[in-house]
Amino acid sequence: MFAHRYSLRSIVLLVAVAGGIPCLAGDEPAAEKSLLEKDPQGWIDMLSGAGPDLDGWVRAPIPGTAELTEKSPWSYDKATSSLVCEAGGHEWLRLDQVLTDYVLHVEWRFTKVPGKKGYNSGVFVRSSSDGKMWHQAQCGDASGGYLFGETMANYSTKPFDLSKEIKGQRVRPAGEWNTYELSCKGREVSLWVNGAVTCVMKPCPVPRGYIGVESEGYRIEFRNIKVKML
Repeated sequence: MFAHRYSLRSIVLLVAVAGGIPCLAGDEPAAEKSLLEKDPQGWIDMLSGAGPDLDGWVRAPIPGTAELTEKSPWSYDKATSSLVCEAGGHEWLRLDQVLTDYVLHVEWRFTKVPGKKGYNSGVFVRSSSDGKMWHQAQCGDASGGYLFGETMANYSTKPFDLSKEIKGQRVRPAGEWNTYELSCKGREVSLWVNGAVTCVMKPCPVPRGYIGVESEGYRIEFRNIKVKML
């Protein structure tokens, strides 16, 4: 229909970005830069100085799963400045420091294996040291990009799942890099994925906790794990 293979949707978006008309209802907004890109000052690199022993980080089992294996699946690749998780068991690696209000920037990608499905991992914020209370940004193969977990309510934990809040899938397929930014401020936690906020937890009853990343049987790399205090 269109000689230059532009879809009607593309034309509408191009005109909207140029300021000619507002975006139609249901159209995705133009991608927004990450906070790290917009304001690169004042960030703390959480992998800087970690070294081969990952000083400052602690392995911990996921409650209800097997205990930690003797051999750690975690390593630091100095050449790429990346935290690498081999295809190990189910556990998480947490920063050994409680944080309150901050923005966490994390870039991640799965190692694609032909024929493999079900890629799974996550990024944690405001979690307890024993992992029984947790708030996770789900990572998957062109899936995920939402918050879920076990939060506090009436002196006990209760499950929550914001997967139905996301509009459109922003997570890229296995083998490609993704960027998450989790903003934790006061009683609110928001998740930004590859250009846009996908969901917001408000109110978040937990004002502080640990950050971390998850091992769940799939090889995954994490880089640019940076925190900006608010």
